[in-house]
Amino acid sequence: MDKIHLQQLQFYGFHGLLPEENKLGQRFQVDATLYLDLSKAGRSDDMNDSIHYGEAYEYIKEIVEGEAKKLIEAVAELIAEKLLASFDLLQACEIKLIKPDPPIPGQYHSVAVEIYREKLK
Repeated sequence: MDKIHLQQLQFYGFHGLLPEENKLGQRFQVDATLYLDLSKAGRSDDMNDSIHYGEAYEYIKEIVEGEAKKLIEAVAELIAEKLLASFDLLQACEIKLIKPDPPIPGQYHSVAVEIYREKLK
């Protein structure tokens, strides 16, 4: 399966269990992999035969910077649902939502969830 990758998209949102996360907000990073057949687009050189990644970016931004959720799992699920519903050619997507600075003690790089969803047939 062919893929379009959107990597290290940076946003500021208000998701989290703690009240200060919902009030102060924090950085989020998204990696999205879009699964579709790109062979027709490769031959036609026509955007109608692919997915406009600028539109995908805007959908992701709208969700991450939108209504606060308690869990990043819920944010990732909303992103996957929106992308699958918005693009007819999209067959599946993989969404990785990264919280670089969660309010937890200790040494770490980040925390993240990663989901894979397919379009219902």
